[in-house]
Amino acid sequence: MFYRPEDGHGLPHNPFNAIVTPRPIGWISTRGALGDNLAPYSFFNAVAYVPPQVMFASTSAKDDRGDTKDSVAQLRERGVFCVNIVEYAMRDAMNLSSGPWQAGQDEFEMAGLEKAECETIDCPRVARAPAALECRVVQIVQLPGKSNFVTFGEVTGVHLRDDCLVDGIFDITRFHPLSRLGYRDYTVVRELFSLKRPGE
Repeated sequence: MFYRPEDGHGLPHNPFNAIVTPRPIGWISTRGALGDNLAPYSFFNAVAYVPPQVMFASTSAKDDRGDTKDSVAQLRERGVFCVNIVEYAMRDAMNLSSGPWQAGQDEFEMAGLEKAECETIDCPRVARAPAALECRVVQIVQLPGKSNFVTFGEVTGVHLRDDCLVDGIFDITRFHPLSRLGYRDYTVVRELFSLKRPGE
């Protein structure tokens, strides 16, 4: 099968998300004039080591936020956000926070999540997340298409949950990170293998 996106795929559901998988989930927390917000984004990744930087993309809008959604609207206000890493045990809370809730609705409270304050920025974070990255906005880029925004952030603080550190290594098998697939599907990382790079 081959199709041009502008012509449509002719399938029951768009296969694009199922092709680019698995994708890590950035559970983005922000603070703004209307309060605290928490929402998951699967167009998320790390993009640089020095200084450490991450990105996430928001690709739709809400009527009460104009051209975007709560997360981007609030980081536009304050210039900061926090990326919380999602573990398998928090899958239901993550899913609940993905709803199109009214601006000002605190997803931390809705999902029953303990909130903690960040150290380097004025922003909340998920207290029991396996890891959290405090970020200052570097750049917001508008992409082609309606409401497509990519936010780049520089990591200014890193939280690692103590039980996830084993012999100096951040051990993801201690919490099993959740990843997004296509459609309504997710997967969880439980197995690892290593490959040695040529020349190492």
